[in-house]
Amino acid sequence: MSSRVFSGLFIAEGSSDQPLAEHIQLLFYERGVELTLSSPEFERLPSRVSKDVGSRMAAGLALTHGPVDLIVVHRDADNAGYPARLQEITKAHAATSRDAALIPVIPVRMTEAWLLLDEAAIRQVAGNPRGRTNLGLPKVHEVESIRDPKTRLADCILRAADETGRRRDVVKARFNEHRRQLLARLELSGPLCRLESWNRLTHDVDQVVKGWK
Repeated sequence: MSSRVFSGLFIAEGSSDQPLAEHIQLLFYERGVELTLSSPEFERLPSRVSKDVGSRMAAGLALTHGPVDLIVVHRDADNAGYPARLQEITKAHAATSRDAALIPVIPVRMTEAWLLLDEAAIRQVAGNPRGRTNLGLPKVHEVESIRDPKTRLADCILRAADETGRRRDVVKARFNEHRRQLLARLELSGPLCRLESWNRLTHDVDQVVKGWK
């Protein structure tokens, strides 16, 4: 383990994506590097921060009150695609903080695709771990081709809960909470390793660690 603790800034696409920061810290720790990622509290700033990557990156750096070793930017590929998102992130990085290393986190098409790989976790967060209803989960090689993974995940959680009436409505209303729980439970050494978007991320981690060492 390196004796130095490296600092980083984590720019998430949404507040429910924060558990990704812990997973990325763990990836570094497994490679012998201790990294502390901070997540900016944009609401502390006097004016509203625009949603574009460059503005969020600049605002995040302002809130850290100093340089960082690494900037991690999470941005779903959505319909724009991976190359467009990568260009968006690298362009913002070049204009804002070239001295810090950069890791883009770009799930294809959405982060929800990564959450469709663990049936047991979905049943657990839905409150019905022993359920037997077919969830209609996609195969691993299909998840990055799903047009709307978010809707698919919400439907799978409802199926797993196997509730009706008002109880079903309660489950439906708690989707963001369930999503965050699933992200926190993400199994980093499971089927996720068979996805191209995840392998890009781990490759980037390897490259940063190599540069630091």
